[in-house]
Amino acid sequence: MQEYLLHLADNALILGHRLSEWCGHGPALEIDMAMTNISLDLIGQARNLYAYAAELEGQGKTEDDLAYLRDVNGFRNVLLVEQPNGDFAQTIARSFFYDSYNYFYQKALCESHDKQLAAIAEKSLKEVAYHLRWSSEWAIRLGDGTEESKQKMQAAIDDLWSFRGELLTPAAYEIEAAKAGYGVNPLEIKEEVEKKLQEILLEATLDLPADGWMHSGGKTGRHSEHLGFILAEMQFLQRAYPDSTW
Repeated sequence: MQEYLLHLADNALILGHRLSEWCGHGPALEIDMAMTNISLDLIGQARNLYAYAAELEGQGKTEDDLAYLRDVNGFRNVLLVEQPNGDFAQTIARSFFYDSYNYFYQKALCESHDKQLAAIAEKSLKEVAYHLRWSSEWAIRLGDGTEESKQKMQAAIDDLWSFRGELLTPAAYEIEAAKAGYGVNPLEIKEEVEKKLQEILLEATLDLPADGWMHSGGKTGRHSEHLGFILAEMQFLQRAYPDSTW
């Protein structure tokens, strides 16, 4: 169960960190505030999951230990969430792909046989529903907007399309979690996720890219070079001043 919890927490933490990079740099104040709030939601979700993982491990660790004292190959997040922000369209495409998956995932996870994990999912679902609504609305506004915004949104969808396959490809620990009744096999929600994707892209007047080769590896600790730079920044204080408190 430990690796499964880390996977869920790592997804939330790394995407939360990526979105936090927009703080003070958003194209409009309202957008800046929205992305910052979504970032805080995700980091809060990660904290709940890390705390539970640390409790189950029973070695006296805290959520901070799991977030700040693991190296790149110890992280289990999907490759999608560690991709650079790029322009606003790329950030929206990345969030939309993740949110359209995460909403149905958290909804299914509410039925977990593990009461604490189900409670975390139930709390997260309220936030994730807003995340999906926000990223969907912006995908539609950009796709069905000006000629330039449509071109940028389509380019972002095309660029990140090959990263979304990993979301719906179960790792061994996800299959085990689903069989044991405490987790979700992403194949169980694939139909709902695909339907939502097609629905929003159609409304946004964007072309659905053809499926082909998909990136993978993040769920088992094989990451892109981007995660190393994220961790170098995010973990700096704890690495430079071990066990520091304030």
